[in-house]
Amino acid sequence: MRGLYLDCFSGISGDMLLGALVDLGVEPAHLRSQLKKLRVSGYTLSAARVNRSGLAGTKVDVALTAARQPERRLKDIARIVQASRLSSEVRRRAMSAFETLVEAEARVHRVSRDKVHLHEVGAVDAIVDIVGAMIGLERLGWPRVVCSPLHVGRGMVTMEHGTFPVPGPATAEILKGKPCYATHVEGELVTPTGAALAATLAADFGPLPPMRVRAIGYGAGTKQFDSHPNLLRVLHGDLLDEAVLRETVLVLETTIDDMNPQLYGHLMDRLFAAGALEVFYTPIQMKKSRPGTMVTVICPEPKLEDVSSVIFRETTTIGFRYQPMGRIELARRIETTRTPYGPIRMKVSVYNGEVVQATPEYEDCRRVALKTGVPLKEVQRLAVQAYAPPRGGPEALASWAQAPVLPGRTRGGARRRGARRSRRTKGRARGR
Repeated sequence: MRGLYLDCFSGISGDMLLGALVDLGVEPAHLRSQLKKLRVSGYTLSAARVNRSGLAGTKVDVALTAARQPERRLKDIARIVQASRLSSEVRRRAMSAFETLVEAEARVHRVSRDKVHLHEVGAVDAIVDIVGAMIGLERLGWPRVVCSPLHVGRGMVTMEHGTFPVPGPATAEILKGKPCYATHVEGELVTPTGAALAATLAADFGPLPPMRVRAIGYGAGTKQFDSHPNLLRVLHGDLLDEAVLRETVLVLETTIDDMNPQLYGHLMDRLFAAGALEVFYTPIQMKKSRPGTMVTVICPEPKLEDVSSVIFRETTTIGFRYQPMGRIELARRIETTRTPYGPIRMKVSVYNGEVVQATPEYEDCRRVALKTGVPLKEVQRLAVQAYAPPRGGPEALASWAQAPVLPGRTRGGARRRGARRSRRTKGRARGR
């Protein structure tokens, strides 16, 4: 499967990640066109090649054209993001990063998150950094993200509320449970926005996993250091020996018999936004013959506190039980196949070098169905029919998957062109 390794030897910030994605090949024009779907103005986005201690990288700048930017609460940012025409996955992941920021600020100031005013992180540049990073990752096909231990820096940093030790209070709160370290380098190397992106996106933290590296991008920070290049290095390629992913997750359960059924849909949305991997409801019979609902949530262990907060705030339960459980998951990647109605993304699962499942992306098929009037099930059937990995076992699949599928390139188109050439050749042989 495709992977992305964040090498945070000089920390991470939102603009550094955005710069690294542009350096990998995500077009600034694509970012600008997608970001226009947000109802946000008062800024310009630029990207330029810069030099940091002899290494070239890309510096992305969000220049504010308005004199002042309003303070925003989470609900204000949610309104901006959810009202956009961006894909549902971009919106979901962006809001997950903002949720992480807000929860950290709320814990630092000992207030409810509804009362948190996002100052620096609520400004337009942070909205552009977070949403732009999700747009860039979508452009790369949502690779599995692994992050190195985070170099946080040391010293003091001045922020909205005063001067604080590095890492800043919100950053330190976000990085609880994550591997981080400091050296002699003075300054804030990990910003709250960068910490939230790393915590939200990374499936794991640690050294570089086995990977066949295809491309390397460098995102530049603003500061210059004599000791090292102030860059975020991002390695993009194919993760090796990842046919099956093994991890430990938490399974949470609670039973409820006194909650308005209208609340369950909202509860599910909030749980997913808090980092849940799975949420499902089971009808059960409870005490006094009351019909009830068992709420089951599967989440990564670092997200337990965030998920717990949602359960207690959004349901009528007074407690829940949880236990660790092993999970085995097939490696997945995103491919694009071309149908008579346009390109459709496919979620492809691989086991022992063989494609065992290829499922068309529902939202892509629904968009085509609504646009053309073709039944949704027919669009899905055509997508599955158009997508066909080669026969011949793991060796053929490895050869087929060797070259990355870049934006705008498809597997299906090449197969059909070959078929047309074959038909023309046979026609000439018969004298047509």
